[in-house]
Amino acid sequence: MEKKDIQNLGDIKLLVDEFYGKVRKDDVIGVVFERHIQDRWPEHLEKMYAFWQTLLLEEKTYNGKPFPPHALLPISEVHFNRWLDLFQETTEKLFKGEKADEAVWRARKMAALFQHKLEYIRNNPDKPLLM
Repeated sequence: MEKKDIQNLGDIKLLVDEFYGKVRKDDVIGVVFERHIQDRWPEHLEKMYAFWQTLLLEEKTYNGKPFPPHALLPISEVHFNRWLDLFQETTEKLFKGEKADEAVWRARKMAALFQHKLEYIRNNPDKPLLM
């Protein structure tokens, strides 16, 4: 069966559900997610559907700031690399096309930005964190 591109909310939900299914089982990042999210997975998934729907489909359903929840987590480059590997693997397994490529590109940009911000916060502990 030929893969199609990401086209609608159903595709976003498939991508997010498959991806976080892998994340939850992963030896490197699964424990970080489970400790932080605990029993709030339905809410987290709904937020992720809206986030990716806003980014990829230009349907303004996400209203929030994606960085602050990550600011104080015990995460490093190793975690971001694993997150990116799983995201790219899941996206490429399910989809092919311009939006799928954009999803991976945006994930890479987001991971780089988050890592940069975390490094700044950790190197400047006396500066207040604005949420």
